Amino acid sequence: MIALALTILLATDTIATSSHTIDEVVVVAAAGEGRKRSAKGKVASIDEHLAELSHVNLVRRGSYAWEPVVNNMQTERVTTTIDGMKIFYACTDKMDPVTSYVESSNLQSILLNSGLNGNPQSTGNIGGSLDLKLRKAGFNADPFHVNADVGYETNGHLQVYGADASFSTQRFYTNGGVFYRHADNYKEGGGRKVEFSQFQKVNAFANAGVRLSPLPTSPKGEESHSVGSSPLGGIRGGLDILEGTFIFDRATDVGYPALNMDVAKAEAFITSLAYKHQWLGGFFNSWETKAYYNHITHVMDDTKRPDVEIHMDMPGKSWTSGLYSLLSASNGRHDVQANYDLYYNRLFADMTMYPGGAAPMYMVTWPDVGTLNTGLALSDCVRLTEGQSLKVSAKLAWQTQRLNNEEGYRAQEVFFPGMRRSYQQVTGRVALNYQLSTLHSQLNVGAGWGSRAPTVTEAYGYYLNNTFDQYDYIGNPRLKNESAIELNGAAKFSMLNDQLSIGLDANAFFLSNYIIGQFENRLSPMTVDAEGVKVYGNLDHATIVNSSFTAEWKPLHWLAWNTRLSYAIGRDDKGDPLPLISPFAYTSNFTFVYKRLQGKVELRGNGKQVNYGKKYGETATPAWVIGNISGEYTLSIHKYALTFRVGVENIADKRYTTYSDWCDIPQKGRNVYVNLSVLL
Repeated sequence: MIALALTILLATDTIATSSHTIDEVVVVAAAGEGRKRSAKGKVASIDEHLAELSHVNLVRRGSYAWEPVVNNMQTERVTTTIDGMKIFYACTDKMDPVTSYVESSNLQSILLNSGLNGNPQSTGNIGGSLDLKLRKAGFNADPFHVNADVGYETNGHLQVYGADASFSTQRFYTNGGVFYRHADNYKEGGGRKVEFSQFQKVNAFANAGVRLSPLPTSPKGEESHSVGSSPLGGIRGGLDILEGTFIFDRATDVGYPALNMDVAKAEAFITSLAYKHQWLGGFFNSWETKAYYNHITHVMDDTKRPDVEIHMDMPGKSWTSGLYSLLSASNGRHDVQANYDLYYNRLFADMTMYPGGAAPMYMVTWPDVGTLNTGLALSDCVRLTEGQSLKVSAKLAWQTQRLNNEEGYRAQEVFFPGMRRSYQQVTGRVALNYQLSTLHSQLNVGAGWGSRAPTVTEAYGYYLNNTFDQYDYIGNPRLKNESAIELNGAAKFSMLNDQLSIGLDANAFFLSNYIIGQFENRLSPMTVDAEGVKVYGNLDHATIVNSSFTAEWKPLHWLAWNTRLSYAIGRDDKGDPLPLISPFAYTSNFTFVYKRLQGKVELRGNGKQVNYGKKYGETATPAWVIGNISGEYTLSIHKYALTFRVGVENIADKRYTTYSDWCDIPQKGRNVYVNLSVLL
């Protein structure tokens, strides 16, 4: 919660938003006042953009497709959407988070709502929600626009190539592009190569929009071309718009050094069609209805691994179709949103093992689970007085799940006699946030309650090996819904004529029926070298607390110093530490701007991991600190705008691993990067 809507702008310097507060912005294309920015620009990966955000950490199993963690809670407790579309990964090992199926060139922003005050399309977002907003040319933009990007990094010989173009008129727009990345194995600090860390991917996208209604007219009968965020005083009528989106993303030869297997192919088809009506006056603002479909295919591969005792094929598939309808209205005091959403998802995964000299063995790991979910969300941001506001949001959702695969159902029934083919759950959330703003300070306090249904893996997964603790996991269809109470607060103060600002924020989650794998000594593992078997179960309760301190000092108009300190703790019902909870972490940097030249010097590190989940197979990681330096220069030549970027990461070539590096795989050693963006 904390009403955080943290935004990364990936293509433009501004973004159309509702009246809800946006607290943090990372700008890629150009520097913005009061906004963070990514040093690598659009060439940076989605993972690198996410790493810039507060409240976000990333679980890294290789150099590709990192798993976002919000408020120290992983995918199970975080909802990720693309332009409001529900998308579900197709890998039982979470090798393909939703964020891996888009590229920087296709994104305008990433919106993060921390905690239970999620976006309307979110369901089960106890930890928070991410919405990846696609970049669309829009009407009445530059008639024709071309952009090209190229980048290179020395560590792993990473190559990045991208190009996109757009066309815009008063009644029609389209934009599209292609982005390609290729990397070899990278080297850890000290120069040792990390095997099976290579990858390559291509992403292609296209967006189009058409204005169905005539241009609005002024009272004098004149056409108006001022549409969007500009004032529309005196304009009558409304706008009817039809928009379509298509994304194709394909990653191949993806290595995962922290896992037993790599990925031969991860492929996504994502499509949508939306109808929008925008009122130009009155109480109602807009009404958008979108239908969408996406198909994810993920194929794990161990054929390139040496000394494989038993070769395995492990494909997974995800199909999702759905719609949402979002109505927004305001009257100067109230900003109201009402959203209805519906989706149907199918998840299927299986495994074929080929023991030498014996017949193949077949097993269904996700038994073709069909999930139908529908929900209604309402929110109202009320302006109480000048500088005071109260936001109330709530959502109620119902879902039913059915096991469609006979073999998978029968296998699960061995452990849970009498289990049903289908289950129904009701989930919901409600959140309240109060904000007080004065000339030099801002205070936020809030509370909320929410629940989530078990994921397909937690409820129906079958002998899924977890390399983190070396246990095979089995789902439990009899799990109770997990719920949480959240309390949060944040304060920000500015002083010295706004040259210095400091901020404090904290949140606490008190979880009931916490879902986690529990030891089951009566079962034998199936994976070679596995330590044993765990079955997902409910703990009576668990607690996760997050806190941070931020400071920004601008002694000169061209120089700024920023620092952030954060600390978190998580405990289960026995008082033992939960796994994958961040230790004390800090970042500190100096940035300067001189005409067209910009630069940054940064220190980033973690303290020693004192509270780690030994009970859950986690090992401690030592303290570490690294230094980075980067620079950027923009040059205009005739109609072209050229932006050069160069930087060095991990300057001292330090060998280190973080708490969220799966199986303690080391991070990259010294890395020099250079990239060029050309805008026409």
